Amino acid sequence: MPRVVSRPATRSKENQSLAVIPPFRICDPLPFDTSTLPFGDDGMGIKGFARSIALLSLFSSFSALAGKADDTLVYASDSEPENISPYHNDLREGVILGRLIWDNLVYRNPDNGQYEPMLATSWKQVDDTTIDFQLREGVKFHNGDPFTADDVVFTLNYVVSPESKVVTVQNVDWIKSAEKLGDYSVRLHLKKPFPPALEYLSNAVPMFPKKYFEQVGIAGFSRKPIGTGPYKVTAIATGEGVKMDKNPDYFKDSPQGQPKIGHINFRVIADAETRLAELMTGGIDWTWRVAPDQAENLKAMPNLVVTSGATMRIGFLILDARGTSSADSPMKHLKVRQAINYAINRDGLASQLVGGESKPLQVACYPGQFGCDTTAATVYNYDPAKAKALLAEAGYPNGFETEIFAYRDRDYVEAIIGNLRAVGINAKLRYLKYAALRDQQRGGKVPMSFQAWGSFSILDTSASAGTWFKGNPDDNIKDPQVQGWLQNADNALDPQVRKDNYRKALQRISEQAYWAPLFNYSMNYAYVSDLNFKPYPDELPRFVLSSWK
Repeated sequence: MPRVVSRPATRSKENQSLAVIPPFRICDPLPFDTSTLPFGDDGMGIKGFARSIALLSLFSSFSALAGKADDTLVYASDSEPENISPYHNDLREGVILGRLIWDNLVYRNPDNGQYEPMLATSWKQVDDTTIDFQLREGVKFHNGDPFTADDVVFTLNYVVSPESKVVTVQNVDWIKSAEKLGDYSVRLHLKKPFPPALEYLSNAVPMFPKKYFEQVGIAGFSRKPIGTGPYKVTAIATGEGVKMDKNPDYFKDSPQGQPKIGHINFRVIADAETRLAELMTGGIDWTWRVAPDQAENLKAMPNLVVTSGATMRIGFLILDARGTSSADSPMKHLKVRQAINYAINRDGLASQLVGGESKPLQVACYPGQFGCDTTAATVYNYDPAKAKALLAEAGYPNGFETEIFAYRDRDYVEAIIGNLRAVGINAKLRYLKYAALRDQQRGGKVPMSFQAWGSFSILDTSASAGTWFKGNPDDNIKDPQVQGWLQNADNALDPQVRKDNYRKALQRISEQAYWAPLFNYSMNYAYVSDLNFKPYPDELPRFVLSSWK
């Protein structure tokens, strides 16, 4: 399998920035051969890095204010959300920003999984489809406006309205409406019983400011967002990142405590080697998605810390089972889809490329989610001979040509392409920005795509299989049986009934080979040694909990 070197970025088309604040710039591509670095192709050791340090500082055009001395945490990733509004992007980078800028009604404690009061101080289940919330008084938005029931009612009614154009409909399509009971009390009406309501409210349903949003609209809100969260935005530069300052008026009883770091900057740095070079020379303080071999080299550096762990993000292929991408699409044939599943070396992907605690995956959900029954899956072991036989039975004894779309993890996709080529399927890579790929996928124009999904950190199968197979915009399969079982599972109050319906849905998804589930991700984080940082399996870096040593 190919060695991991770098991962291209996913870039947004949006071109808005705050003109009143000079945008900060990312590091230019390094004007020297990065193979001389300790993470380069020649495997050179850490000792040989001394000369490269001087070169990097000489040629880098970025002067970063990073680190403990400036009370500024600079974190970097390879992608940026298409829109900073948490309802209008579904990239993990957007989820991270959302947790810094906005608050939810409910907080799920990441250490014990308990639901705790956040913007709501208490809640009561009135009946199967009604929840009353008592709201916290004295909370202010970043512009000084008070947080009241009007903001909650506005947010909940806005996100379920057609004009909102929420990207991940599954996160809110269980909400019917909200009504104001008093200045600090709200009633939430559900369309049907929905047992994971608090799980969603604590993760994917942040509160917006009614007055400000109605003044500026989604376009203005995206350029200059306002929330109640622990950090407030001071600058946005598309393609470069976001600057944030600690919110001095953050409410004192927040379950996540007070922000401890004065400034947090998010930087978009496309190239993996450039990110690591910036980390080693003080341009950034934190990054992630570090390749296993690079992580091992970084562990030898005394001023850096590398931590690793499994995450709930899963990688998978979506196969065009309905044949919408072309009239003669081979993906319409069950045996072709099964052949693709048998052709892929999941064990090799998990152990050799993803590394760490990654495990092969056979089911269309994350095993730690409620209702994710791994025994429901058909087991497609790596068997190229069986894949070739199935292709021949389907009428493709010599294989066929197709396309595979992707937006991230090019090295993983290239390994998959190699597996497919070995059985006669020649897949041409179409590498797009995430938003462009999502539009193509939803438009039924993609024969096969590599995707990754973190379920918005929601520990319920409704957020994984439900997002992709329940008739929502991301459901390209539109299997009425699967949709029915998933709907039943979402609305049943009896936990066992929920599990039984999820199992039926997952079993059919697997038998029909609508997907080729591949692996769960394992994450390598690298950061400066004077930063207190704790990773969590839900793949949500909680910088509000971080501090300087």
